[in-house]
Amino acid sequence: MSGIKKKSPEEIDVLREAGRILATILKRLGEASKPGVSTLDLDDLAMEMVEEYGVEPVLLGYHPTFAPTPYPAAVCISVNDCVQHGIPSAEIVLKEGDVVNLDMSIGLEGMIVDSGITVGVGEISKEASSLIACTREALAHAIKEAKPGNHIGDISHAIEEFVRSRGMSPVEVLCGHGVGYAVHEEPLIPNVGKAGQGPLIEVGHVYAIEPIVNLGKADVYFDDEGDGYSVYTTDGTWSAHFEHTVAITEQGAVILTKA
Repeated sequence: MSGIKKKSPEEIDVLREAGRILATILKRLGEASKPGVSTLDLDDLAMEMVEEYGVEPVLLGYHPTFAPTPYPAAVCISVNDCVQHGIPSAEIVLKEGDVVNLDMSIGLEGMIVDSGITVGVGEISKEASSLIACTREALAHAIKEAKPGNHIGDISHAIEEFVRSRGMSPVEVLCGHGVGYAVHEEPLIPNVGKAGQGPLIEVGHVYAIEPIVNLGKADVYFDDEGDGYSVYTTDGTWSAHFEHTVAITEQGAVILTKA
């Protein structure tokens, strides 16, 4: 029997409202990602907006199994070759040409949404621009496959096929997931896979779909000797990430994390 928990229409309405708020917060954080701004400044701004909208910063204090301590911030902010889970710091100051990923989860009335964007800081290179565009478009292709009767593998395959067609690498060890009652629920949604395989997609499911793409090889490493959270590309190339929370309806996936 599937462990995927379906959400009611009323719960999805709450998720939609939470998603609208999260999209607004991420947009503001993206606009604030300018040269001279530290990633801690961005996290402080996120906390101000959390208070303004009366939502819960779900990642603050969240303790995943792989980490030695609870996460100390509201937003994961990962710059350039940091793939995911970057911890905001006063010592990480954005500069012209950087690529910064902003990944955040919030709670509203007991329901949780998860979303992420990647933005360029000032003028960025054509290569960095292509990376961001590829990752954003991979998410769009993935969402099209998130419809009743398809399988999770159809989402994964869409990401992998598109990213590889652009000469880039989908990260295999990090993946999307179910969301709603908790930050991470079943099913896992890998960024590589075979069409027609994996759990069946059904009406009422809510997924956080999140292509993570490297300019170079897919290989990454976890900073076990540092902060215990940050993940980096092994070859030093840059990475990007886009994520939406979507609800599965009879007509397909509806994006909840948009303004």
